[in-house]
Amino acid sequence: MSDQITKDALYDAVAPDDFPALIEADRYGRRSDAFDGIIAATQDHFWDPLDSRYIDYATPFDLDTETLIPESLIPALKTDLVSRHLQGRDRVRFINEIGRWILSSLLHGEQGALSLSASLCQLLHDPGAQEYAANQAREEARQVTAFTRYVQVRWGTPLPAGNTITDLLTELVTTPTIFKKIVGMQMLVEGLAMGAFATLYTMSNDPLLVRLTQFTMTDEAFHHKFGKIWATRTMPHLSVEEHDIVEDWAAEVFQIVLFNLVAPDQMPSVYRKFGLDPEEVTAAMADIIGDEERREEMADSTNIFRVLIKTLLKAGIITDRTRALYAFYVDMDELKREGDTMVGDAIAEEGIAFLKKVNAGRKAVTSVAAS
Repeated sequence: MSDQITKDALYDAVAPDDFPALIEADRYGRRSDAFDGIIAATQDHFWDPLDSRYIDYATPFDLDTETLIPESLIPALKTDLVSRHLQGRDRVRFINEIGRWILSSLLHGEQGALSLSASLCQLLHDPGAQEYAANQAREEARQVTAFTRYVQVRWGTPLPAGNTITDLLTELVTTPTIFKKIVGMQMLVEGLAMGAFATLYTMSNDPLLVRLTQFTMTDEAFHHKFGKIWATRTMPHLSVEEHDIVEDWAAEVFQIVLFNLVAPDQMPSVYRKFGLDPEEVTAAMADIIGDEERREEMADSTNIFRVLIKTLLKAGIITDRTRALYAFYVDMDELKREGDTMVGDAIAEEGIAFLKKVNAGRKAVTSVAAS
């Protein structure tokens, strides 16, 4: 395919409608073992979202009196316009409705990841890479089930996706270009998601959500490795022109999500529900939230955009050409010194340890029942 940037046969792709290429007799024997470790490890972080031994959706939480997330995570509440307008229970309800939008967005993101993983099964020519994509699709599917169930028990129905996430996910799912799928989903979107999950795990007041985000992170940590393997095998071998294409596209996407992902116009129904005009709120936020505010927020290791920048930096996608764009918000030298450990890795490891215990007991019960 002419628009592919492929430097390793592991990520070689065929056209979406070229099924005959996938049933060539000698293709099956050229299976790479690069992903075998990730695939085999799936049993270590298996979890069933519909089994109360893993997640108990009966865990109570009063959305009328308790805030799902701290109000510090909602920039609009820093404005006099919103802060004075919302007091008491209305303030709590508003915060939780923003939480509903965030969880709905994560649900839409998981559906995007599921659809993208499934689309990779039609494109990847290497049987091992294809098996990995199928394995990730299975894990994304259970996350869709889990977040759907969470939204149902807390609010009943999810909120529509904002234009920014809709446009981004649509591009990533439908493009036949492998580098956009991998950089876009396995690095950009997964980077944003890991930051979001780490933030919710650390700061949410809902123990059910804390458990859900931790289990999700046990999956996402492995999905992120798929992107790291691509970066290791691809980025050092790109020509200058090819590197510029990948780097510029990543920078463009970063700027789009930075300025639009959680803007009031992405969730207009939430603001209108509380008698607020999204455009007026946006204008009020512009008066008090500037670049300095963003820099302070990105100093937090769980900030979603900081996690995203670190992901791109460690993948070798950011060079001196675009470094200033990111350095305007974060200390790039500090990020480089932090090493390869990503936010959420420790949380995921703790979750895997818990899952191994549950799964050991589950296997014992299954074995007895089978006998």
